[in-house]
Amino acid sequence: MLRSGPLRLVLLAASLTWACQSPTSTTPTTDFIVATASPSPATASGPTGRFYTFVSTNNQPSEQREYDWKTNFNVAVTLNTPDKNVNVTFPVKISSATVKVQQASGGIITPPTGSDVEHYEFEFTTTSNTFAAAGSSVTMNFNVWYDLPNLKREGLATVSLVFTDNVGATFSKSVEVSIAP
Repeated sequence: MLRSGPLRLVLLAASLTWACQSPTSTTPTTDFIVATASPSPATASGPTGRFYTFVSTNNQPSEQREYDWKTNFNVAVTLNTPDKNVNVTFPVKISSATVKVQQASGGIITPPTGSDVEHYEFEFTTTSNTFAAAGSSVTMNFNVWYDLPNLKREGLATVSLVFTDNVGATFSKSVEVSIAP
């Protein structure tokens, strides 16, 4: 039990200040950007006929290795009318598209242990890189080659997109694509 009056007042003031805090966000919502992948899950096959340079961590010479798997999928992106709190000036351009592949088991990412890493590369084609107005859509076709430390086919590809509007404001959106075992 607190016997000091001033200490009780300080604790009461601190608790009232904490209780008045409201969760406010300064990050604009990107709910107006809808990105869907198909097929989901994507399938992969190999051998791929595409190679990467494997650099050993134990002072051994580097070697050329073939990617074990190749998959392809489409990502359809639609820009709807943004919330009134989000200012977007059309046209909006896709300024960046990247893919990250991670090994997974049962749909759960299982990071490699030790010095093992996932190896992957991708290329894509797109119907356009510009959204002229709200309701515009763009379809992107991705080809992804990958090699996972666990030597399995199952993985998770994360496509990250960055958009820039006509006055330089940027927005981002990610879509996850499961790769079937």
